[in-house]
Amino acid sequence: MHVHFIAIGGSAMHNLAIALHKKGYYITGSDDEIFEPSKSRLAACNILPSTRGWDASRITPDLDAVILGMHAKSDNPELIKAMELGIKIFSYPEYLYEQSKDKKRVVIGGSHGKTTITAMILHVLQQVGIDCDYMVGAQLDGFDVMVRLTENAPVMVIEGDEYLTSPIDLRPKFHLYKPDIALLSGIAWDHINVFPTFENYLSQFVIFINQISAGGSLVYCSEDDELQRICQNIRNDIKILPYSTLPHEISNGVTSIKFDNQVFNLRIFGRHNLMNLNGARLVCHQLGISDLNFFQAIQSFKGASKRLEMVAKNETRVVYKDFAHAPSKVKATLQAVKEQFPTQKVIACLELHTYSSLNKNFLSHYQGTMDPADVAIVYFSPHALQLKRLPEITEIQVKEGFNKEGLEVFTDPEQLVKRLFRDQDPGTVLLMMSSGNYDGVDLKDLGSRWIDL
Repeated sequence: MHVHFIAIGGSAMHNLAIALHKKGYYITGSDDEIFEPSKSRLAACNILPSTRGWDASRITPDLDAVILGMHAKSDNPELIKAMELGIKIFSYPEYLYEQSKDKKRVVIGGSHGKTTITAMILHVLQQVGIDCDYMVGAQLDGFDVMVRLTENAPVMVIEGDEYLTSPIDLRPKFHLYKPDIALLSGIAWDHINVFPTFENYLSQFVIFINQISAGGSLVYCSEDDELQRICQNIRNDIKILPYSTLPHEISNGVTSIKFDNQVFNLRIFGRHNLMNLNGARLVCHQLGISDLNFFQAIQSFKGASKRLEMVAKNETRVVYKDFAHAPSKVKATLQAVKEQFPTQKVIACLELHTYSSLNKNFLSHYQGTMDPADVAIVYFSPHALQLKRLPEITEIQVKEGFNKEGLEVFTDPEQLVKRLFRDQDPGTVLLMMSSGNYDGVDLKDLGSRWIDL
């Protein structure tokens, strides 16, 4: 099979390309820009494009399929050539379904927690020896790639994103997977550049539920009001399994849960993660894993990359980074840190980076999300606004949106770092939240220097 990737450098795209390469497919690709780590990983597999940019001559009749990434535009010359030649064109979610249509498909959806829940399930499956294929949105400890595709694995676990599929297919990705077992973690309005109203956003999850196969299962968070409402009116051939936060204890900075008179100490923490864990447990139960085996396996789970990931720590100070960017994610992450470290000073820093978060009309949705922080800092890049072709926002608009007394706002990364290093109190936790990179700030270097103040 010869498969060509248009926009091969994307996070999901390059992982799918590597997965197919490992499966024995002949892979070619193109992109107008490829950054690390995609560049090095493609090069290691000898499938990095030799030149940058688009070239219609790469599209030839001998291609078995073209996979189109969201980064490409609808007028891409390679896409146009493929359409002219009648070559089968897939989006990457379409191709994932094509590769998994004869397997049991587990799809994890929701506005938050998708990556963590998917990672938990994969960790447990690996620990108990169940073979599976997967697609997950972060690099996981113990897994070489973010996409795995094989001929023989009976199960495929997929992180189901609600963002758009491709430039020529404007359906949310998770509408294409047709799950046998589905999980929804919660619904909080996001991607307002694509879903202009909450009702429109909500309807995407109703459609997703209707895609569950007859006789399938839906695991859902009963603490989410919207999910509780829409799950009362689903097809009667779908089994519904609600979940909520597991009872737990926190002692000396360690969270533990009790089951069958045994105590299981966890490496993760936070109410949202205890909810995530309970949802993962129910999914694993549908795959034949006992609760006892689940709890034994989950003890060694360290979390997914950039999801409350510890960057640096010493006896008195600790730095975490988290992918949190939407209001519900920011609120849950900050609450988790405050619960885990109730007596320590918490400095919370959030970068506004997404289309939604940089929209002045959306800023009010962040009201109250940073309230638990002892020091609250918001960073945004005027350059990011220009790249996304969004109107300017001001420091005053940000402060009004968050409505947090003492909130500090920065637009220069050097000034932000200087501000962080002014806090030299022992017993302090620094939480850096972003789906971006603070305009190139090296958080690992920052963390190692910050804890030694």
